[in-house]
Formats: sequence, C-alpha cells, structure tokens
Amino acid sequence: MNTDILKGKKHIHFIGIGGSGMYPLAQILHSQGYYLTGSDNNETETLEAVRKMGIPVFLGQRAENIEGADLIVHTAAIMADNPELIAAKASGVPVLERSELLGIVTSWYNNAICVSGTHGKTTTTSMITQILCTAKVDLSAFIGGKLPCIGGSGRAGKSDIMVCESCEFVDTFLKLYPDCAVILNIDEDHLDYFKNLENIIKSFHKFAQKATKALIINGDDANTLKAVEGIEDKEFITFGLDPKNDYYARNITRISGMETEYTLMHKGEEIGKIRLHVAGMHNVLNSLAAAAAAFYAGVDFENIRQGLSDFRGAGRRFELIGKEKGITIVDDYAHHPTELSVTLQAAMGMGYKRVWAVFQPFTFSRTSILLDDFAEALSIPDIAVLTDIMGSREKNTYNIFSRNLAEKIDGCIYFPQDEAAEYTDERKYQNFQQVCDYVCENAQDGDLVITLGCGDVYKVAKMIYKKLAEA
Repeated sequence: MNTDILKGKKHIHFIGIGGSGMYPLAQILHSQGYYLTGSDNNETETLEAVRKMGIPVFLGQRAENIEGADLIVHTAAIMADNPELIAAKASGVPVLERSELLGIVTSWYNNAICVSGTHGKTTTTSMITQILCTAKVDLSAFIGGKLPCIGGSGRAGKSDIMVCESCEFVDTFLKLYPDCAVILNIDEDHLDYFKNLENIIKSFHKFAQKATKALIINGDDANTLKAVEGIEDKEFITFGLDPKNDYYARNITRISGMETEYTLMHKGEEIGKIRLHVAGMHNVLNSLAAAAAAFYAGVDFENIRQGLSDFRGAGRRFELIGKEKGITIVDDYAHHPTELSVTLQAAMGMGYKRVWAVFQPFTFSRTSILLDDFAEALSIPDIAVLTDIMGSREKNTYNIFSRNLAEKIDGCIYFPQDEAAEYTDERKYQNFQQVCDYVCENAQDGDLVITLGCGDVYKVAKMIYKKLAEA
C-alpha cells in the first residue's frame, strides 16, 4: 500500500459517506484540513452529522458527484454497476476502497492500538476509547458501533494515539499499520472466505507480525496462542482468567443483572476493584484486554477503573431499547453461534421470568455451514423466534431457509415463506411485522426480549417497543 497517496490531495470524495466505517474517516480527514464531499442513498442521522461538519452531501449517487475530486473513496458495499463508482474508475483519479484509506490513516499515528478478534472487537475498542476519554487523552478512534462518550463511531484527536477496531473479514485488517495489536480470541467465522480455521489463524499471525511494538493477547485462547507462535521481536502482554496471564481477574462477583465486580490483578499483585455495568463473563475478558491496552498507553488505574465503570455498552451491544408493560427489550449485534451462546447465557442468568431470543440469520453461507451450532445456541433461551435469512451480499446457492434452522430448535417460532419467491424489502417488513405481533401478543410481565443479529433486526426491537407502548 502506498501510504503517500494522500500527499498533495486537496478534495476527497466519499461514495457512501453515511456508512459506519466511512464517517470516522471523514471526521479524521476533515480535521486534517482536507476538503471533503460525499454521497449516499438514504437520509440518516450520520448524514446529518456529516453536514454539521460543513461537508456537502449529495443524496443519490450520480456520475457528476465526483467532479473536482482528486481522490475518491468508496465502501466495499458499493456495487460494481454503481454509476458514481464507474465514473470514478473512468476519471483517472486515484480510487481507494474504505479499508485501504483506513490503513493509510493508521500509519499516521505513532501509537495505533488495533483491536482484533472474532468476538468482542467493538465492545473492547469502545472500552479503551472510554478509558482514554476519561483520562483526557486527545485520541483518534475508529469503532464499528456508536459510543455515547464520543457521540458516534469515530473521533479525530491531536495526540499520537489512535484506537482502531480491526476486522478480519476478507483480510481487511492486514491493510492496517498497528503499533500495538490486540487479539481477543480466534474462532471459526467468515468461512465463505477463509474456508477453514487454519487459514483464519494464519491471517491473525500475519496481523500480529505487523505490530511494530507490542501484542496484547488472550493467554487463555489456544487459537490465539497458535497465531502468535514464532513471533519474537515484540513486547508480549497477556490477559485472561488464568493467573498465569499478566492481567487477570480474581473474585468475580455478579452484583445484579447488568453489574459485575472483580479484582484486577497484575503478575500476582492486586491492582484494585473493577465494576462493570455490562453483563457476562465475555465482558470481563473484554475489560481485561481494555485495561491492558490502557496501561500500555500510559493511563493510570484510577482512570481505567472510572472509564470501565462509566462504560454502559456500545450501540447494538446489549443495548436497552426500553421497558414497557413489564417487558424489557434489548438489542444485540451477536450473529455467530459463539456470540449468541455467551450473550444468551448471560441473559438467562439475569433473573428474568423468560428470555425471548429473536434472531435474524445474516448470510446463507454462515447459516448453512454452522447450522447445528446455531441450533445449539438458540436452544439456550426459553423461546427462540426466527426472521427470514437476510442474505446480505450473497445469493442463496446453499438452498437454506430459516425453516431448516427452526426444525432443529425445540418450540422455535418462525413464519413459513414462499421459498421460491424473491426476498424484497416489502416482504422483509411483513416478516418483521409477523414477528413483532407474535412477541407482543405472547410476551408477559417480567420477560426479556432480545433481538440478535448483525443485519437490521434492531428494527424489530423498536417495532415491539412501539407496539407495546401504544397498547
């Protein structure tokens, strides 16, 4: 990657500027003095925030939108037949995919902390960001979810510290320039691209090698340990539950549904008490990784303790939508069987009368390949409800439907579809309405309803809350 590609550039145009991965980059480049323009197809809160920065935004994507730009950036989601992208590639002006630009931006910082792992990236990146904000560090941040303390998914700061969520999908994270690489865990995912676990571990090995200074790794995770084998020229910092790690938790106590307390330990020495307001053992591990990264960045314990205590979750991470008629509605991004299991086990331990899991399968490939694992995870709650499979970027060459998953889960609720018919937005909305109506008619005072998935199932949570509120 040519990290000098931005030199001499004045006007950068973003195709799809409202995307969660584009907005933080727009913030950082705007703060560096570049003139930005952008386009998107749908009006969103993010577009409004972009306009408030003084960045002109075109609604709708047309060839003439790129006029005057000397660098053009697009998201991976932009299709090859998009008229704006076609015009960009024909213009002779350099064109970058978003992840390439993110890689260049990470190279600008002397302390880029890049957070990777199959599960927990957004939460841990958000925890580190919250701690550094508490410590008044003027950091830059790139997060895959919204964090209230920075008012969104990104931040442009003046210090040499950047915290960056680093996604392994299609090896995107290999375009980054980490000084400190964090590896939370490694699990089977994105098998449509990686094919097997061995290839995933190889990619994480390459990512770990890219770190110029330090590796912060989960010392309890066998796949992570395998990924860093043979790497010697960096500082190694481990975290986990086992006392053999540099940072570990002792005396873990669940105080209430959403609160957990533990003693933070470092190499056998007690540092102090940590109280979390996000549920589950997975968040204890995420907080240990965040604490280790914050210590590495020079933050003291008091700011780490306060930052973790102030953290109430990132957007779509066990996010409370509301409570109505005695029914609590939350939304979570969990979309892989391992994530579903830890989230649902945490939910089942919170003392609710019943736990409803409303799950939207995302891709046909993941649903098909991990079908039995999904069935096992979705057997944890009292009641599982499935929407249709979203499909995302794929065609259904697997001939897989929600029915196939529902048949493997006792008492699972789903709504049979015409499997030969096209899956349109209108049909999706009708399916969401069926799910909403069923839950509202059958949920009871004292129940927890949690919508799960990385697509747009959060809309169902909002529909349920609205319908209960109006009942």
